[in-house]
Amino acid sequence: MPSPTRRLRLAPSLLSADFAALGDAVRAAEAGGADALHLDVMDGHFVPNLSFGPALVAAVRARTRLPLDVHLMISDPLRYLDAFHRAGGDTLVFHVESDSDPAEVVRRAHALGSAVGGAISPETPLAALDPVFDALDQVLVMSVHPGFSGQEFLPDVLPKVRAARERLDRAGRNADVSIDGGITAATAVRAAEAGATFFVCGNSVFAHGSVGENLRRLRAAVEEGAQRAVP
Repeated sequence: MPSPTRRLRLAPSLLSADFAALGDAVRAAEAGGADALHLDVMDGHFVPNLSFGPALVAAVRARTRLPLDVHLMISDPLRYLDAFHRAGGDTLVFHVESDSDPAEVVRRAHALGSAVGGAISPETPLAALDPVFDALDQVLVMSVHPGFSGQEFLPDVLPKVRAARERLDRAGRNADVSIDGGITAATAVRAAEAGATFFVCGNSVFAHGSVGENLRRLRAAVEEGAQRAVP
């Protein structure tokens, strides 16, 4: 059974929302029971696509009290930590594969007062986070290749989710293990069973149907998966 203090949180990804009605998407997610909102920042260099900047994060911040999980898929996250913190990012998540020094990113984010997450792409071993693992507030395991929404879940990453959870549990830490990419009710069960606690969900929330109903379905799935988890 999972620890009774472990939180299971759903973070709809605004990259999958209708950009022409983003305020409506934020309100629907909040009313539907979302625990946070996930914002994907892409620079056209670390990943091919371009997306959000600090101005959009600030606009979302003005419309919700939900925590904002800002995923920096950019080559030099250290350069932009201050801007995204000022814009209202509560957790700043950087990729260990980026050009910035991970230890300095963690130090600076914490100095700003932000929580900090370390992300790894599907091909990157969990050990790549070793130099900063013990200082992270979130470990993000990408279950798709970063930079594109709508990809299918890669189950081969689940052992990394499990290993991260076991390592945190051994240390008595409640840091989140986040999973991002291809999260549906079916894959959320598997991710929760492996030990994920923070679920980034995009198309499964916004692509069709009621946002509230979709979130309820996902919450039931993560709770089922967590109940299956081995101590």
